Amino acid sequence: MSAMAPKPENLAKLVFLIRGEKVLLDADLADLYGVATKVLNQAVKRNLDRFPEDFMFQLTPEEWGNMRSQIVTSSRRKLSAVPYAFTEQGVAMLSSVLRSQRAVEVNIAIMRTFVQLRRLMDSNRDLRLRIEAMETRYDEQFSQVFDAIKQLIAEDKTRKAKPPIGFL
Repeated sequence: MSAMAPKPENLAKLVFLIRGEKVLLDADLADLYGVATKVLNQAVKRNLDRFPEDFMFQLTPEEWGNMRSQIVTSSRRKLSAVPYAFTEQGVAMLSSVLRSQRAVEVNIAIMRTFVQLRRLMDSNRDLRLRIEAMETRYDEQFSQVFDAIKQLIAEDKTRKAKPPIGFL
């Protein structure tokens, strides 16, 4: 792979979660591939049968409006142009539409990024499960302590009052 290919750690910041899918936006992909966004989208439109909805979808104006203030991509596109979002499968399919060596190298880097993100999510899920198990275990232990304290308090209230010691 050439030195020009992006590194997965640099690509992770370009991945967004939209509609429950990890996606890359068309302008970012075009920039990575070294082509204009218009060229990338034209290549996709010529091959629409390769890009079903679970591979690529266009953001709604509302989704784009919400994202635009948060990301730099908007500076590289007309504000009125609503972007296309490509899932992992859509990015893989782009390599068959954009046939340059650069496209192959970029796709390899993007696939590695998605794999790293999946591994990171899995390790975070494992950590969350371990913490929840510890909380449950300690909550049970503390509930036993609180139950014992409550029982002592209840026993103390039910004891008969002893007569006072000493002279009255």
